Amino acid sequence: MNILVTGFDPFGEDQTNPAIEAVKRLPDTIAGAAITKLEIPTVFHKSAAVVKEALQKKDYNYVLAVGQAGGRFDLTFERVAINVDDARIADNEGQQPIDVPIQAEGANAYFTQHPVKAMVTAVKEAGIPASVSNSAGTFVCNHIMYQCLYLTHTDFPKVKAGFMHVPFLPEQVLNRSDTPSMSLENIVAGLTAAIAQMVAFDGKEDVKIIGGTTH
Repeated sequence: MNILVTGFDPFGEDQTNPAIEAVKRLPDTIAGAAITKLEIPTVFHKSAAVVKEALQKKDYNYVLAVGQAGGRFDLTFERVAINVDDARIADNEGQQPIDVPIQAEGANAYFTQHPVKAMVTAVKEAGIPASVSNSAGTFVCNHIMYQCLYLTHTDFPKVKAGFMHVPFLPEQVLNRSDTPSMSLENIVAGLTAAIAQMVAFDGKEDVKIIGGTTH
């Protein structure tokens, strides 16, 4: 089994991004699956072009994109991506689309193809906070999740795509009062546990546990 794991480069005011830092530290093999690590730019559309190029070069079973969600305290596995870019800030090339469809011919939304509830369970069993998230936002994280799922519904039907968010690192919150963070060690351990669970659930239905929220 081959799994492509992507992480964004730093963006905004931050000089680091826990997503790519964690991805770079993953082992080359997890639960028997070969792991390919790929840094992608925090740029609308260019990020998707980089992923598409990687998918064209090798046969993958899964693609897991990882991004930073400053302010969240746990590892969050996204359930759905929506077909809109609505950027609060500009991306790394100065683009700031407002209310723009990601794919004119795409569905309004795509649901993850990963067993996110099973993955949450595995991460919690590893002693690391985790939950299902029902919104990936409207910045480049939602954009790449949507684009990956669009690609698996069009050009790469044998690949299953999904996305997870990770918190700030401790050094990123030194000047951000009352903002949660997580150590890089725990992010890597949680990401590894999640991927191992994804492999274990290959071809199986996700578990039926509570993952909804009231607001």
